[in-house]
Amino acid sequence: MRVLVVEDETSLAEVVRRGLTREGFVVDVMHDGQDGLWAATESAYDVIVLDIMLPGLDGYEVVARLRAAGVWTPVLMLTAVDGEHDQAQAFNLGADDYLTKPFSFVVLVARLRALIRRGAPERPVVLRNGSLSLDPVRRRVLRHGSEVALTPKEFSLLTFLMMHVGEVVTKASILDAVWDPAYDGDVNIVEVYVGYLRRKLGAGVVETVRGVGYRVDP
Repeated sequence: MRVLVVEDETSLAEVVRRGLTREGFVVDVMHDGQDGLWAATESAYDVIVLDIMLPGLDGYEVVARLRAAGVWTPVLMLTAVDGEHDQAQAFNLGADDYLTKPFSFVVLVARLRALIRRGAPERPVVLRNGSLSLDPVRRRVLRHGSEVALTPKEFSLLTFLMMHVGEVVTKASILDAVWDPAYDGDVNIVEVYVGYLRRKLGAGVVETVRGVGYRVDP
């Protein structure tokens, strides 16, 4: 089993490399985003461990470029403990799992084995629902064929809703997926951003299910 680790903290990368080697993995290590992207496109790996905060290209850009190039190797992203970067954005761009630093090595190995068992089947990169389409790789939203400009938070919210078309999602689940895990502000911030989406996309896209949450009807 071949693993690519892209991590700029050399001491952490070495600890992970040694540990995974003891577990029977063949491990390559890169310390910046550009080299990590090159390695992931030039060689075949069973899974990639990708830090977000990288010199050159950050982890978001690396995974976005991989998916745009049709490379579907499972990616586990390492995120900052302070929640500076949204895990939701990692998923939007095509990541398969994430761990927050500091993490348990036992959990890391279990997650990697699970991703390898799952494999990397090709998947559609554009979410479509009626006249609305969302491309998470190119970060484009089209409504009736016209591009709609969204802020990063609006884009993440719409992506989450479109990934659950036909389902009622609660404010709590939206906050967990789209906002920083450490967010402790007013839950009504979700209503505010749903309002922004409605103004930009038009009526009828996001339905309010009174007392429960929101739904995008198929």
